[in-house]
Amino acid sequence: MMKEEILSRIQKSFPLVAKPFLVLAEDLGMDEEEVLAILNNEKESRIIRQTSAIFDTKRLGYTSSLVAFKIAEDDIDEAVTLLNSHPGISHNYERNHDFNIWFTIAVAPNSILGLQKSIEILASLANAQSYIILPTLKLFKISVKLDTTGNDEKKEKVKKVQHVDIELTPLHHAIIREIQYDIEFVSEPFKKIIEKLEIDYETFFAILEELQNSGIMRRFASILNHRKAGFGANAMVVWDVDESSGEEVGQKAAAFSAVSHCYLRPKYENWPYNLFTMVHGKTTKETSNVIEEMAQEIDAKSYMPLYSSREFKKVRIEYFTPEFETWENTYKAKEIV
Repeated sequence: MMKEEILSRIQKSFPLVAKPFLVLAEDLGMDEEEVLAILNNEKESRIIRQTSAIFDTKRLGYTSSLVAFKIAEDDIDEAVTLLNSHPGISHNYERNHDFNIWFTIAVAPNSILGLQKSIEILASLANAQSYIILPTLKLFKISVKLDTTGNDEKKEKVKKVQHVDIELTPLHHAIIREIQYDIEFVSEPFKKIIEKLEIDYETFFAILEELQNSGIMRRFASILNHRKAGFGANAMVVWDVDESSGEEVGQKAAAFSAVSHCYLRPKYENWPYNLFTMVHGKTTKETSNVIEEMAQEIDAKSYMPLYSSREFKKVRIEYFTPEFETWENTYKAKEIV
């Protein structure tokens, strides 16, 4: 079970020290070499997708939203290729609904087009029959931590964190650009960064602490490949809840450990669902059981689980890179705007 315990820990509380795997090894009564061997094996097996900083897109100045397109079956492949070319689209799935293509998109702080216009351009390029834009109105939880040990409680306390505002300096930006990428599983995984930036560990970790306290960096952690890790039945469950009780209902939903994401989003005439929850399970039955338990506690007019049939894209957004400007200039130059 050591492998499962290590995977559990690096998802939840990655040690932000010069030798994080030594700290982890000592805590588990193991050698550092053993921990590194296990982690590198899990990475080679693609169980571990990425280990890096996880940022709050909004607090970095980016504007983002979940979007659903209705695409004709014959147009899906071409549409997906066009959508995935946008550097701000990090997740893109086909789901079992008339709105069949679901993606998250972000645009940079200096975007010329803005979010709305970018989505309009993508809808035109992808030949979308219709679409809905579903920005976050209220975030209750965002934390993907798969229960690899089987020992997690069904419910958890979702902490409300007070963030402090900070002014980002050129050094903050430089560190953000570096820590957004996957680290190596070696004894000192941050050594290359501090050498490149010509700073010491004390300065590096002090800035990481500032970024975390400000909420700009949600956490530093490993993200697992759900299906490779055995969690093959993950559903986006949407709920039609009364807007006046959205806050209370959202908090109840977020308390379920199997829920990794929980948001309030707007309703439309053709889309009555405003509470969105991502529920993770190893089997469809396990996921369905969690959804049923949630339905007993949540005061909802109706709900619907949307399972992904295909995953087209799942990456981290690369912040403060020129690709956003390049994409916008490409379509502006073609006079699609």
